[in-house]
Amino acid sequence: MSRRFKELGLISIGLVAGIFVSLHFSALADKEMPLPLPVEELRAFSDVFGRIKSDYVEPVSDKKLITEAINGMLSGLDPHSAYLDAEAFKELQVGTQGEFGGLGIEVGMEDGLVKVISPIEDTPAFKAGIQSGDLIIKLDDTLVKGLSLNDAVKRMRGKPGSTIRLTVVRKSAPKPFQVDIVRAVIKVQSVKYKLPEPGYGFVRITQFQEHTGENLAAALENLSKQNKAPLQGLVLDLRNDPGGLLTAAVGVSAAFLPKDALVVYTEGRTADARMRLLASPEYYLRGNAKDYLKDLPGEFTNVPMVVLVNGGSASASEIVAGALQDHKRAVIMGTQSFGKGSVQTILPLGSNTAIKLTTARYYTPSGRSIQAKGIEPDIMVEDPATAVFDSTLRLREADLDKHLSNGQQEQSGNMKPERKAAPKSNGESNEKIEVAEFGAKNDYQLNQALNLLKGMSILRGK
Repeated sequence: MSRRFKELGLISIGLVAGIFVSLHFSALADKEMPLPLPVEELRAFSDVFGRIKSDYVEPVSDKKLITEAINGMLSGLDPHSAYLDAEAFKELQVGTQGEFGGLGIEVGMEDGLVKVISPIEDTPAFKAGIQSGDLIIKLDDTLVKGLSLNDAVKRMRGKPGSTIRLTVVRKSAPKPFQVDIVRAVIKVQSVKYKLPEPGYGFVRITQFQEHTGENLAAALENLSKQNKAPLQGLVLDLRNDPGGLLTAAVGVSAAFLPKDALVVYTEGRTADARMRLLASPEYYLRGNAKDYLKDLPGEFTNVPMVVLVNGGSASASEIVAGALQDHKRAVIMGTQSFGKGSVQTILPLGSNTAIKLTTARYYTPSGRSIQAKGIEPDIMVEDPATAVFDSTLRLREADLDKHLSNGQQEQSGNMKPERKAAPKSNGESNEKIEVAEFGAKNDYQLNQALNLLKGMSILRGK
């Protein structure tokens, strides 16, 4: 038995070393100074590998052990790095095109549980009342604890029309409660628009997808035609927009900024991770696509603007808000945004798999790091209906376990926004907050934005 274990250990250390050597040289192929392999750590890894193979209560395949090891390496880095198996990789590619199956929630992992970052507007989860900050502890009869994020997401996805029961923990509820949600093909309409009042336009972006820039250009052109005169003001609503494609964020920013203005830049360890993205077609178009901003009416580069953000505005939303704020192109109104200012690069591997790896941080044109801080509004306006929720229960990047540091303010102490004390529960098992629909007549923050634009119009007239 001892001899067999030693042979198994030698095989496993050879296998593990081979994998790490290949990864090591692949990662350092373009670098001049190779780093030494961590021999002692690899030895410990191989010892554990061998013990599991020889002593675990049931046989375990090499593939499963290596896959779980890769999952552990990535999930231990930060909340956004992950291993994508063939199915997850395919779903990621489909999701960026605006149509995919499931519930319609952006999720992360915290303490082994699925944590809701933001429900996507007009999806089954959103309509069922799922909120940012909710912890999902059971999927049907399966406990989430012990599942990887990818496994949990797979269980939430399924045949459209089928039902899944989520068991949810909410800070404002005294005990866990259950929500039945019918799965659907998620077709996200990323751009919505209207004229809430003559002369004033409203554009809402729910998610940054492959065609968001084109859809925005069409929406702005239609608003201009409907108004039959240059707009006096425009509200760009990015509330509860969880982000999406970087190219779409650059395209949206470019619609309102001078040509070649800096939109965002990134800083990372490799040359590929250091980028400067400008308001220019080469930075927002994909392939040989036609420039959808070329024929956009010129009024949109100088029309007075208010951008609405809140704690659910993340990633690409924060890039747009930060760019328009730094260039003094718009007034940012609402509450502090989520603070997801890190870049995830999809690195394809063999067998149609990939890793999603955090490779850089985003910085606004003036050099502010978005990570774990977010965008602070020029004018703080809380919606009275959700003020307590936003200040006490709203999940932000700084609340996530193992979140990446800001990179600029490590010396300033706790990066988390100050929270007010949560109110005591009224004894209900499922406290549902009644929130006005974004863009509706009783949308408090939108009405405040319109009032500001009207005041600006009066001042311009004087």
